[in-house]
Amino acid sequence: MTNFSDHDELYGKKKPAERLPAYSETFKLVELDSSFYAIQPVKNYEKWVSQTPDDFGFVIKAYQGMTGHLRGKKNYFDTPEEMFAAFHTSLAPVVEANKLTMTLFQYPPWFDCTRENVEKLRVTREFMKDVPCALEFRHQSWYSPQFRDKTLDFMRKEGWIQTVVDEPQAGSGSIPIIARATSDEATYVRMHGRNVGGWHKSSDPNWRKLRYLYRYSTEELKEWRDILLDLAKQSKHVYVAFNNNSDKDATPNALELMELLGQPIPEGAPWPPQQSEDPSLQPNEPESRDEPEPRQEKLF
Repeated sequence: MTNFSDHDELYGKKKPAERLPAYSETFKLVELDSSFYAIQPVKNYEKWVSQTPDDFGFVIKAYQGMTGHLRGKKNYFDTPEEMFAAFHTSLAPVVEANKLTMTLFQYPPWFDCTRENVEKLRVTREFMKDVPCALEFRHQSWYSPQFRDKTLDFMRKEGWIQTVVDEPQAGSGSIPIIARATSDEATYVRMHGRNVGGWHKSSDPNWRKLRYLYRYSTEELKEWRDILLDLAKQSKHVYVAFNNNSDKDATPNALELMELLGQPIPEGAPWPPQQSEDPSLQPNEPESRDEPEPRQEKLF
């Protein structure tokens, strides 16, 4: 799943420092989001690596300055070379522990399919060297009929891992399910939910909660089981992360999908889930999750 700190249903009364070890008892992969807001200091990765078993894997999201999200915000690096070098340095403990599943480069909705942006992707991939990199678009133009095959061919040629997404179909700022691998080694799947009404609520103070407030039904997960089994014929490894973590929906959805795929449910996991007194998926007054963005820490 994404953001191991978000899943209270896994932790009970455990302290924050005990959450990643508890998470890793149930799931063997986590996507880290904190690296998007600031390139993390090496000590953080050293700690997270030490708290997880040998077969655990991290998907590490690229810093927002590397994907064009800043848009006027301060970039703490003077040059792209300095920025990418800092990112590589920060990842070193994860790479050395053989726990880096991949990095994730998620581009913003305004990053459309143009010659200039194609070149940016090519340069970025060169900066990342031999580090495995997944690519996620948020603008439909990359998968429009005239560009879809070219986009996939480009990703395959340049060494990008396809990120297959399930998300609301809400205009040009969302993309359809493109269940085609671009790497023989790996495919990444991100489950964002299907909350169409909340997808474009970026001006709302609670936009993060509204956007990802959704619980997949059993029928929807069965559809994804079949998609994943097909993707498994195209890539050696298929990794899935549930990002619908606004209201304790990601954990039961992930566990149910594991069950549908015939994977064992770890002992002690909260499965089957307890019935909620309120089945509504979209409460009228979602609680606030305002969190200050961390400042970029000086690495060297």
